[in-house]
Amino acid sequence: MISVCMATYNGAAYVEEQLVSVLAQLGPADEVVVSDDGSTDGTVGLIAGFGDPRVRFVEGPPLRSASFNLERALAQARGEVLFLCDQDDVWLPGRVARALEAHQSGGADVVLVDCTLVDEDGAVLVGSMFDWWNTRRGFFWNLYRNRFIGCCMSVRKDLLRLALPFPRSIPMHDSWIGLLAEAAGTTRFVDEPLVLYRRHPGNVSPAGRSSPNTRVQQAAQRLRLVRHVAARVVGRGRAR
Repeated sequence: MISVCMATYNGAAYVEEQLVSVLAQLGPADEVVVSDDGSTDGTVGLIAGFGDPRVRFVEGPPLRSASFNLERALAQARGEVLFLCDQDDVWLPGRVARALEAHQSGGADVVLVDCTLVDEDGAVLVGSMFDWWNTRRGFFWNLYRNRFIGCCMSVRKDLLRLALPFPRSIPMHDSWIGLLAEAAGTTRFVDEPLVLYRRHPGNVSPAGRSSPNTRVQQAAQRLRLVRHVAARVVGRGRAR
C-alpha cells in the first residue's frame, strides 16, 4: 500500500488536473490523504466531488503553513511508502512505478525523481531541474543548497517515523526529510523528469526562486537543521 499525501490551500485552479494524474497511477488499496489548510475557493468541494474512496480527508484547524499542513497528512497516512504531493503539479505516467522500483530494488529510504519546470499554463520553462540545479546526493551539498523538492519525493515509513514530528524551526519540510535520509538512511535520485512542477504567482513553496533571507539568516537556518538532524539521529541510536 502506498499513500499520496497532499497539502491543499486555495488550489481550485489546478487541483483537479493534479488529482486525475495521481489517481490514474494508484491501485485500489492505495490512498490519497488530503489535509486542507482552510481553503475558501472551493478546493475541498472539488476534491470531494471525485467520489473516489481512495481519497481521504484528515481534519484539523488551519495551520497557515504548507510544511505543517503536509505533516498532518503524513502523520495519518497508512502506507509503507509515502509520496509527497503538491496541489498544482501534474504527475507524468510512470512517476509512481519508477519511484517504487528505486525504493524496492535500491533499498532507498527517500527517492527523488527529476521534474520539468512549467509555468501556470503548462509551458516548459526548464526541461530538467536536476540539470538546472546541479542536483546531487550528499549531506553537506544539500545542506548548503537544498535540492530535495518535496513534490518529487517519496519516503519509506521507517524514515518518516524518524522525521516526525517536524521541528518547529525548520525552513521547509523537504530539506528536513532529505537531510535526515542523507544522515541516517539511503537516498536515490531518478534521473528522469516524472513531474510537471508548476510555478505560478500563487505558489507557497520557494523552490525555483531565490531565497528572501539574508546570508546570516540562511546560515542560522542551516545550523538549526544540523542540530535537529543530529538530535534525531542520536536519539534513534539511543532508542535502539
